[in-house]
Amino acid sequence: MTRWASVSVLLAILAGSGCSLKTYAINMVGNALSSGDSVYETDDDLDLVVAALPFGLKLTESLLSQSPNHPGLLLTACRGFVLYSYATVHYEAQLSAEHDLDRARAGRNRARRLYARATQYCTRGVERTYPGFATAILKDPEAAVTRIAGKTKTDLPFLYWTAASLGLAISVSSDDAAMLARLPDVHALLNRALALDESWDDGALHEFKVLLAGSDGGAPDVPLIRKHYERAVQLSDGRSAGVHVAYAEAVSIRQQNRAEFMELLKRALAVDPDAVPANRLVTILAHRRARWLSDRVDQLFVSTPER
Repeated sequence: MTRWASVSVLLAILAGSGCSLKTYAINMVGNALSSGDSVYETDDDLDLVVAALPFGLKLTESLLSQSPNHPGLLLTACRGFVLYSYATVHYEAQLSAEHDLDRARAGRNRARRLYARATQYCTRGVERTYPGFATAILKDPEAAVTRIAGKTKTDLPFLYWTAASLGLAISVSSDDAAMLARLPDVHALLNRALALDESWDDGALHEFKVLLAGSDGGAPDVPLIRKHYERAVQLSDGRSAGVHVAYAEAVSIRQQNRAEFMELLKRALAVDPDAVPANRLVTILAHRRARWLSDRVDQLFVSTPER
């Protein structure tokens, strides 16, 4: 019996239990589900994960309905909805953009809603420790992450996943001025996290800075992006495929440097998914995107006229 199935049986047994016992048991289950490496992110079968995630997400939401302030469950829900949207809905919307604009638009809207749900869970997690954060960040992002939240390294997971969910929501909302106006919130969250521990999660903060540069629509600060890229490569010990793909999209395409672009995709595909088991699925997703970009290279780069 799988861990998720075992949890379902346990919840059914506890349905008729006393309130305090039930809450205690649900919190214990929440601790178990939110501790250690994710069973999804360590998996090497993308199709299996895509099929299983909706059940896991709804189970997590069911647990949260009984224990709404459980920090582990809030973080699990936030991460899970980001992963599901990025791996399926967001990706499929990008594929549809080449042949069905209406379907692509509908996909982007759904991806945005899923990312927004993730942001809500992460924000609730921050609010649990720092009441008033959700309102404060809308008024003054810098003050919110320095005076209210982001005081210790234990805040890093929520800072990162709030930034990731919100940043990805913005990336599929190019026609929404209100969403674009929240880009400073994302930068404030990431900058505060970097100030707390720039090496957190083997350079994940630096990598997301590179990814964000490729989707914010502004003119890229190439030297700064390069610094984040090089630091992410260093901190990950060369075991992150995603950072190469992110830099290729953020810089190489904009500078129309086809040779650099292809070299970066080659580096990404050379990363062994088993090198970091905890990031196995993330690496597989990066490989998928690298292959997709490679197939579109002639569309992304203007051919140099022959002389």
